[in-house]
Amino acid sequence: MIITDTHTHLYSEQFDADRNEMIQRALDAGVSRFFVPAIDSSYLNSMLALEKSFPENFFLMMGLHPTHVKENFEEELAFVKHWLDKRNFYAVGEIGIDLYWDKTLLKQQQIAFKTQIAWAKEKNLPIIIHCRDAFDEIFEVLEEVNDDQLFGIFHCFSGNLEQAKKAISFHMKLGIGGVVTFKNGKIDQFLHEIPLEHIVLETDSPYLAPTPFRGKRNESSYITKVLDKLAEIYNLTPTEIAEITTQNSKNVFGI
Repeated sequence: MIITDTHTHLYSEQFDADRNEMIQRALDAGVSRFFVPAIDSSYLNSMLALEKSFPENFFLMMGLHPTHVKENFEEELAFVKHWLDKRNFYAVGEIGIDLYWDKTLLKQQQIAFKTQIAWAKEKNLPIIIHCRDAFDEIFEVLEEVNDDQLFGIFHCFSGNLEQAKKAISFHMKLGIGGVVTFKNGKIDQFLHEIPLEHIVLETDSPYLAPTPFRGKRNESSYITKVLDKLAEIYNLTPTEIAEITTQNSKNVFGI
C-alpha cells in the first residue's frame, strides 16, 4: 500500500529533535510520497536538505505563503520566480489568502496570489491553495483566472458542500487531513457526496493532528487516521482509499 501525503512541512523546527525518526515512522506506515510546500525564502535550505536526504520520497513546491506576505512581498516573489526558473518543482504553493490573522494586507495577498497563479500556468504546474477565513476572496480570484490551465489542490479543505463543489469546478482536488476526524469538523457529514476522484490525503504536519492526537504535534505517519476515516465514510478498505488518492495525487503532480 502506497500512501501519499500531499502537504507536509517536515522541515519545520518542530521536527529538529527527531526528524529522521519521524520520517522513518511514516515510511514504516506506508507513506512513501511526501509533497513539501514552501512558506518563504527562509525555509528553502531546509527543504533542499530533506530532498537530498530522501530523493525518492520528497517532492518540493515553491511559493510564498499568504501569511508571509509582508511589506517586502515583492522581494519574496522575486525569490520564488528565481527558483521556479532555476530548477524543477512539482507545484506552486502554498499560495492563497489568509484573513484570520491580519486583514490589512489583503490587497498584497491578492497580488501575490494572482502573480503566482500566472507563474504556475507558465510552468504547467498545479497550485496549492491556502484559504483561511477567505473563501469568497479566493473564489473571486479563481473566477478571474479560471481556464483550462488552472488546476491543483484546495489544501486543508474545511468548507461546506457548496464550497467543495465550487472548488472542484475550478479543477481543484480537495486536500483532506486531520479535520475530517474532528467531532466538530463537519466535513465528514457531506464528504460522501463528493466522488473520491476529487480527494487527496494530507497531514499539514506539524499542524492539525487527527484524533486521537488532536492538539499535539502532527506527523506524516498520522495520515493513517485520515485514511481510516475516509475508508469509513466511503465504505471502502484503507488500501482502496490509499490507491485511489495516490493516483489522484499523481494526476495532480505528474509523478
